[in-house]
Amino acid sequence: MLKKQKLLKTQQHNKNTAFEILSEELIFTILDFLEWDPLAKKSFSLVCKSFYFIESKHRRTLTPLRTDHLPALLNRYPSVTDLDFTLCPRVTDNSLALVAGAYGDALRRVDLSRSKFFGGSGLLRLAMNCCNLVELDLSNATGLRDGAVAVVARARNLEKLWLGRCKMVTDMGIGCVAVGCRKLRLICLKWCVGVGDLGVELIAIKCKELRTLDLSYLPITEKCLSSIFKLQHLEDLVLEGCYGIGDESLDDDVFKQGCKTLKKLDISGCQNISHIGLSKLTSISGSVEQLILADGSPVTLSLADGLNKLSMLQSIVLGGCLVTSSGLKAIGNLCISLKELSLSKCMGVTDEALSFLVSKHKDLRKLDITCCRKITDVSIASIANSCINLTSLRMESCTLVPREAFVLIGQKCQYLMELDLTDNEVDDEGLKSISRCSRLSSLKVGICLNITDRGLAYIGKCCSKLKELDLYRSTGITDLGIAAVCRGCPDLEMLNTAYCTSITDSSLFSLSKCSNLKTLEIRGCLLLTSIGLAAIAMNCKQLSRLDIKKCYNIDDSGMIPLAHFSQNLRQINLSYSSVTEVGLLSLAGISCLQSFTMLHLQGLVPGGLAATLLACGGLTKVKLHLSIRSQLPEPLIRHVEARGCVFEWRDKVFQTHKGGSNGYGLVQFQEFETVEKHLHGGEIFYFLSEKQGQSSV
Repeated sequence: MLKKQKLLKTQQHNKNTAFEILSEELIFTILDFLEWDPLAKKSFSLVCKSFYFIESKHRRTLTPLRTDHLPALLNRYPSVTDLDFTLCPRVTDNSLALVAGAYGDALRRVDLSRSKFFGGSGLLRLAMNCCNLVELDLSNATGLRDGAVAVVARARNLEKLWLGRCKMVTDMGIGCVAVGCRKLRLICLKWCVGVGDLGVELIAIKCKELRTLDLSYLPITEKCLSSIFKLQHLEDLVLEGCYGIGDESLDDDVFKQGCKTLKKLDISGCQNISHIGLSKLTSISGSVEQLILADGSPVTLSLADGLNKLSMLQSIVLGGCLVTSSGLKAIGNLCISLKELSLSKCMGVTDEALSFLVSKHKDLRKLDITCCRKITDVSIASIANSCINLTSLRMESCTLVPREAFVLIGQKCQYLMELDLTDNEVDDEGLKSISRCSRLSSLKVGICLNITDRGLAYIGKCCSKLKELDLYRSTGITDLGIAAVCRGCPDLEMLNTAYCTSITDSSLFSLSKCSNLKTLEIRGCLLLTSIGLAAIAMNCKQLSRLDIKKCYNIDDSGMIPLAHFSQNLRQINLSYSSVTEVGLLSLAGISCLQSFTMLHLQGLVPGGLAATLLACGGLTKVKLHLSIRSQLPEPLIRHVEARGCVFEWRDKVFQTHKGGSNGYGLVQFQEFETVEKHLHGGEIFYFLSEKQGQSSV
């Protein structure tokens, strides 16, 4: 026995020694292959102290959940170059000062696009200490003013800057950025409504290296366009919703210099630009590859003729435009080979025009004909016979297409990776044919009332690469169909079976074998219980989004396994379930939890809700019924908001569940006087006292 133990110890020692002879660079290379699987990297770091320190040195990207964890995180991970604060709503100037002091010259990218509470002093520390900073995202910082933006100009090496929805910023702040950040290659000013022609012109004059310029919804006119079109390297120009630009303002003088490098032009929503203005815009560069005209002027013969100058054009987006047959046929006659075409929600698309167009552009890879309600099997036959290399086909709500037409799609378009057939007449024979598309990774067949388990079984058997499956309200599906998919598609990441009322816990048991599952929507599945949900929690540890609305049989016993095993859960909808404050409080153990919706929970008392709100320190959004607000102390609401959480108060009518004698009506909460939070021994205890009188925290 002793000899055996010694032998095992020797073998274990030899294994460790074998690994230790590898250089740090080789181990880093091994860890590079684990980037897609954070659980694997975590397991590696927990093997021993040596692995723990190696993983710490290897990590380059950090995504904190809460700023109170920052000191420990900065100490553990010394080699980080990219900081992503999108999961951390409360980032203060002190937080940014800590980051700047810890990483200094090593830091290259910081994303603050979903963060709040920082200002000029924090940004100044970043700009001054992190001289190699090349990317900074300040989108949605609606309270940021010119003074705070001006200090960004100290970041001389900045190449990419996002300021989307910074509505308080004006030309003055943008002018400072233009003068200081001469190396900018990308700047996004979308919805910066305080910025006008002067600020944009300064950016165009000073930042001569610009490749991408997003001016969406800015109150600009033609005055700044001449400077923009003098940029020698501009590739991507977005003028979406710039209503101040119209045909009259587009003088020929604006385009004298031209912009020979432009590859993408977006003028969606610019209804003041007709075919005349478009012809002038497209005359500046024959190198445009992608043209976005969504929600703009009607697609007529004159407009389509203006595209003849674009010999490099590969993608056209016309979503929401009124389309004429002559206009579509003219696009078909263009002397180019289109790769992508979007006609989503375009009025006027007919079989004749669409058939002609696809017969001329046989190299199409992506086609979107969502809500083109006039087309029939004639169009589908033309698409299937002409565009055999399609990788993406979206045709939601093409309600005149008969079920027989979908067989052609599977027979001819076998390279499809994305297929959206939501709200169509496809049946089991159609799915059998579509199963020939072995590369399929995303399939949407929601509201397809003709499909059953038989059709879904074909998909499960042949489409092993499937990652997304949407069966919303496809009521012919039962446990057998779900089981077939789960057996054949082990890499499934998203499943929507909302209102598929025949499925039971058996489906969840089958699905629990898909360990990569990240999103599960099972709302309205009345037969599901906490037992099935527990199986998902224990086996699908990457689950991040869960919707159990109107799953009346899921209660607190389903929340406890979630709290224990689903540590990656970020969003949950509990409305109309049977979860009480006991289940809610258990969810506080999930550090990643950011958003939950709780409308109309039976038996929920204000004390439990208040305790949950206090305990879930990482919350960024909570949806509650408006009637609940008066039952919660105002200081508690302000305290949770101060941590970076946004409340959404809904005033929806309560729906009664026919299965209960009392229904799921309005819950009358008892008033309570105090909710006291005590920290003791590293755990949080809540003491609730329910008394009549004024509420306080």
